[in-house]
Amino acid sequence: MVVLGNRHSIIDAGMLPEGFAYIYNNMCDCHISGRGILHRKEEEGGNEMIYLELFITFFIIGMFTIGGGYAMLSLIQSQVVTEHNWIDATTFTDIVAISQMTPGPIGINCATYVGYTSVVNAGYSSLWGTLGSLIATFAVVLPSLILMLAISRFFMKYKNHPAVEHTFMGLRPAVVGLLAAAALLLMNAENFSAPGENPWQFFISVGLFLFAFIGQMVYKMNPVLLLVLCGISGLLLF
Repeated sequence: MVVLGNRHSIIDAGMLPEGFAYIYNNMCDCHISGRGILHRKEEEGGNEMIYLELFITFFIIGMFTIGGGYAMLSLIQSQVVTEHNWIDATTFTDIVAISQMTPGPIGINCATYVGYTSVVNAGYSSLWGTLGSLIATFAVVLPSLILMLAISRFFMKYKNHPAVEHTFMGLRPAVVGLLAAAALLLMNAENFSAPGENPWQFFISVGLFLFAFIGQMVYKMNPVLLLVLCGISGLLLF
C-alpha cells in the first residue's frame, strides 16, 4: 500500500512493475520500507508549501521591482537569503554570476536558478526542482504581464501627462538606489574574504573587482568577457 502523508491509497507495492517504485520514489520523495510500503519523506518546516511560497515571493518581487533585473537583486537576496533561508549568500552570488553569463534578463534567470536550488536544498528531487524553477520564473514575470496588458492601451496616451512624468522622476533615483544596494549587499566577507582570514584571496578579490569595475566603466568592455577573464584568473590564482 502507498502511504502519502496521512493519506492511504490502494496501490500494493507488489503490484508495481520493476523499477516503477524507484521512479516513484524520486518523483514523490518517498522511500520503501522493509515491508515494501512506500512512505512519503516528512521534511521539517512544511516543505510541501515551498511551491506556494516561491510563487508568492517571486510574484511580490516582480510586482515591486522597477528598473530591470539588477534592481531585483537586493529584493531577491533579502527574500531568498535573509527571509526564507533557501540559499546562502555565497550561493546567491554564484547564481548572479551564472545568470549574467546566460542569455536572457538577469532577474528572470536568477529566479529560475533560485527556484530550482531552493527546492533541491529543501530535500526534493531534481524533477521537483525543475518545477520550482518554472514556478519562480512564471511568478516573477506575471505581474509585469498583467500590468502591461492593463496599461498598454493608456500609456502612450498619458505618458506625457505631468502626473506620470513626476512619478517616474521619483522612481528613477529609487532604481539607482536599489542598484547600489544590490552591489553593497554582495560586497561582504563571503565573496571577498577578509585580510585577517585569507589575505591572498582578499587582495586578489579586490583586484578582480577593480579590474571588472574599471573595465566596464572606463573601457566599456563586454560584461561576458570580463566574467570569463575573471573566472580564468580565479582558476589560476586561487
